[in-house]
Amino acid sequence: MNKTDLIIIGAGPGGYRAAEYAAKQGLKVTIFEGDEVGGTCLNVGCIPTKTYVHSKTFAEARERMTQVVSQLRQGVDGILSHPNITLVREKGVFIDAHTVNDFTAPNIIIATGSETKWLLLEGVKTDSRVVDSTGLLNLNTQPKRLVIIGAGVIGMEFASVFNRFGSEVTVIEYMKECLPALDSDIAKRLRKTLEKRGITFNMKTAVQNLADIDADVILMATGRKPRVQADFSKAGIEFDERKGVAVDDNFKTTVNGIYAIGDVNGCQMLAHAAEMQAVHAVNQILGKEDGIRFDIMPAAIFTEPEAACVGSTEDQLKEQGVAYTCRKSFWRANGKALAMGETEGLLKLFVADDGLILGCHAYGAHAADIIQEVSVLMCKHTTVTELADMVHIHPTLSEILKNAAEN
Repeated sequence: MNKTDLIIIGAGPGGYRAAEYAAKQGLKVTIFEGDEVGGTCLNVGCIPTKTYVHSKTFAEARERMTQVVSQLRQGVDGILSHPNITLVREKGVFIDAHTVNDFTAPNIIIATGSETKWLLLEGVKTDSRVVDSTGLLNLNTQPKRLVIIGAGVIGMEFASVFNRFGSEVTVIEYMKECLPALDSDIAKRLRKTLEKRGITFNMKTAVQNLADIDADVILMATGRKPRVQADFSKAGIEFDERKGVAVDDNFKTTVNGIYAIGDVNGCQMLAHAAEMQAVHAVNQILGKEDGIRFDIMPAAIFTEPEAACVGSTEDQLKEQGVAYTCRKSFWRANGKALAMGETEGLLKLFVADDGLILGCHAYGAHAADIIQEVSVLMCKHTTVTELADMVHIHPTLSEILKNAAEN
């Protein structure tokens, strides 16, 4: 039996970040990965999707995706070549609470990620037209008619991209509005903008029969679920097929010395959340304190225009009975946006009575960059008055945020 300080199962964003950070802290790390390093995000998720977002044609996107993914994968291989890290290219399986395959360690981090959540419809596994996001990225031919089931992040990004490529795109969504994590006003405006560009949305519509859908390709974009393994039970870990591995606020499982980070715990299914959970879990193992705020988690949707958010939505504030004011700012009133020809967009800044920022939701060019600034301000308990006093470069899109603070 091989002994090590830390075993990590999965080399996605959470896993390889945990390995890198732990190794730099002096721990001997063994990390298992039965597929390509980089996980879903790098290989078939956010990175490939962004190459599509920033490509002019389907053919260009296919070529650039291969190049970008290969380059970044080499980068992860480089990270995992640290002398304190042993990369085992096989699936990690629990033998008991401290043993994975033929390695044993006092601490183990589960970072197995997530997988497609398929609707239980007749023909979903036999209809050759049906693909998930991985299957869509692997297509060699651009579909003329693409139907997307689900108007979440995955569905909306692909709808925007393939519409620009020239495909006829239809989105079917069971809920009354797209992107439920986004402020409903912002989500509606974004959807209307995409409708003007030719995307058809069938909201409040349930798919009953795949055979009734007229399309060359049907994308199943109904979300993702934690990737749990049956062998977790051998370690005594509490987990659920739908909700994932049960963890506390420090990402500790029900078994001492075992942690679960990233999508597998179902808490915040974002690559950047997994990376920060990795750091926090390793800090727990080392007995180190940190100031990571998991209650402030920015997110972005890379449609055209893109959308982003951090903190509460207006609906949530109303439901919770929180006193707030909403300050708005429009892209069309910004000099840089006008110069760029990107005048479509709205920012909503929610402010408490004491001036603290409760949340910010926006859609428009580079919305993610603006929301990232808000996230930093919220982490540092900055008031809206302090924000208004901060100098912003002119002309920049960041002035949209400053304008909202001054309103």
